[in-house]
Amino acid sequence: MEFMVKTKIRTTLKKGITIPSLIFIIGVCLISALYPEITDSLLTVVKGFIFVNLNWIYVWAVSIFVIFLVYIMTSKYGNIRLGRNDSRPDYSFFSWLSMLFAAGMGIGLMYFSVAEPMQHYSNEIFSDKSLVQRAQNAQLYTFFHWGIHAWAIYGVVGLALAYFSYRYRLPLSLRSCFYPLLKDRIKGRWGNVIDVFALCSTFFGITTTLGFGVVQINSGLVTLNILPDNSFLYQVLIVAVLVSLAIFSAVSGLDKGVRILSNINITAVVILLLFVLFLGPTVYLIGSFTEGIGTYINSFFTLTFNTHVYEEGTQTWFYDWTILYWAWWISWSPYVGLFIARISKGRTIREFVAAVLILPTLFNFIWMSVFGNSAIWFDMNVADGFLSQMANDPDGLMFQFLEYLPFTKFISFLVIGIIIIFFVTSADSGIFVMNSIATKNAKVSPRWQTIGWGTLLAVLALILLNAGGLAALQSMTLITALPFSIIMLLFLVSLTKGLMVDKNYYDKDFSSTTVPWSGEQWKDRLRQIASFNDAASTHRYIETTAKQAFGELLSEFAVNGIDAKLNYGENPERIEIEIRYDLINNFIYGVRSESKIVSEYLLNEDNLPDAEENLVYFPKSYFGDNRDGYDVKLFTKNELISDVLKHYDRFINIISEEKNTMFISSDSNHRFK
Repeated sequence: MEFMVKTKIRTTLKKGITIPSLIFIIGVCLISALYPEITDSLLTVVKGFIFVNLNWIYVWAVSIFVIFLVYIMTSKYGNIRLGRNDSRPDYSFFSWLSMLFAAGMGIGLMYFSVAEPMQHYSNEIFSDKSLVQRAQNAQLYTFFHWGIHAWAIYGVVGLALAYFSYRYRLPLSLRSCFYPLLKDRIKGRWGNVIDVFALCSTFFGITTTLGFGVVQINSGLVTLNILPDNSFLYQVLIVAVLVSLAIFSAVSGLDKGVRILSNINITAVVILLLFVLFLGPTVYLIGSFTEGIGTYINSFFTLTFNTHVYEEGTQTWFYDWTILYWAWWISWSPYVGLFIARISKGRTIREFVAAVLILPTLFNFIWMSVFGNSAIWFDMNVADGFLSQMANDPDGLMFQFLEYLPFTKFISFLVIGIIIIFFVTSADSGIFVMNSIATKNAKVSPRWQTIGWGTLLAVLALILLNAGGLAALQSMTLITALPFSIIMLLFLVSLTKGLMVDKNYYDKDFSSTTVPWSGEQWKDRLRQIASFNDAASTHRYIETTAKQAFGELLSEFAVNGIDAKLNYGENPERIEIEIRYDLINNFIYGVRSESKIVSEYLLNEDNLPDAEENLVYFPKSYFGDNRDGYDVKLFTKNELISDVLKHYDRFINIISEEKNTMFISSDSNHRFK
């Protein structure tokens, strides 16, 4: 007898996104692996054409990103919260900063902290300058490439995603950033195209970076005599171990895996930083950092808009460094932006932009100054130019630099440990982001999907490493940055429209015909003002004044053909009147019991209200859109009715304006699939 068992594999993957993405990803990687030289040559020609002829697009785009974010941070929109008005951050400030830093820079800081300053310092283009001028230039250009401009690119994508996801309650997906422009069309083919682009860009960026990270880890282990050489076999073992750790971390979730590893790593990074600072040329480092900050600020606008069109001798360097960096950050922005948005719910726009732009930038400057300037100082005063000669070997340069510091072996092990954790956090946050894109931000996905994304990353990275195809894939990644820079500019248009509607909604004036207070019953009011309320008096207000007011409103709404209902709740005690709609958000006006702590000195003050305890209660209004409510204990029944009608009149005025449709639409806020 034969038994046939049909097993349906549970998945949250969306076919319209996943299948085209996998076909393109696997196809590009296989072509790069099978024909690495031809592919690299072809893509290098395309990349060269873009960098030489269209570099101004990158320059203008990145400049606009910086200006836009600074404006938003300092404008009236800065107080808008990334979420409901009463939402609060999911993570502590330290954990939030650690995670966005680990995802945003990570391995790159370890890979380039010595290599980039040393390459600028030893570049023949600057050979006509003195050693001191070359050292100053090296620091300035490193600051420029790793500073505010890089984080502005990440910040634009992260802010747009977080705003539309948590404020408009749309999926955490790049397609959501086009909602004000495309409306419901983001649900279909256009939305899928945007997400496919984001998924492919994310995969390519992570694959190339992890490939370089593996090479550096291998080089460090060889330097420490732990491994005999840089053979492919050892790279396979390194990838197998580290990707397994990344998958385990990703399965554990952001709250455990990424957060814990990021907190550990930021601590280890600070220890390493202090170690090099105090065991290296400390006075030189502090002085050069201070001077470097001043030079960066003074040169900010010149650096930002400089295309080197009048300096033919430095144009090649400009293409190979500045434009390549802008393209690299842009190509990484879907991944980093999605991750930053995922961990930033509840922050205000001002807090988000200030933290994303300033804090990581400042840390990068300190880090690059300590490592880069230490290497240059050793090269000039101790190594007799040996580190300059190794400038084109970034894999081993970091470990060679450590040879000039005491406790070399200990520091080298610490560096390898940090690179490993950065590798794991980059991989597991990348796995999370790719699965999020492919599933349209499904809340829970089966574990096999996480394992599948991690395995695909490892296999394709190793194939490209073995075949020498990483360079071709890197060129492909940089080429995709050009169209995505245009997409990011559209994000700004979309974000501006959304913020204007948002601000208009919450700043909408009330009707001028309803004033809640009258001069009647002023003696009762004075008596209430002169005493603090306890829980019992607040309960009586809700059960009598509020209940009677809402009951009379309910009857009168019915007379006017409006279907309303009363809702009750506990913890805290509350009562609300709700008018339901099919196409727009419901109107809600409620009163709930709130408490506040009174300062100790008020309890013993004779000429102030009496209070038996320092915790007092009061009835507070609240609304369906989470605007701030207020104390209504002095409102009579009729005045409370008047206040409800005032807010209902405001609600009707808002929904009658077509420009507010996308903000108040029930379809966009609740039933978007």
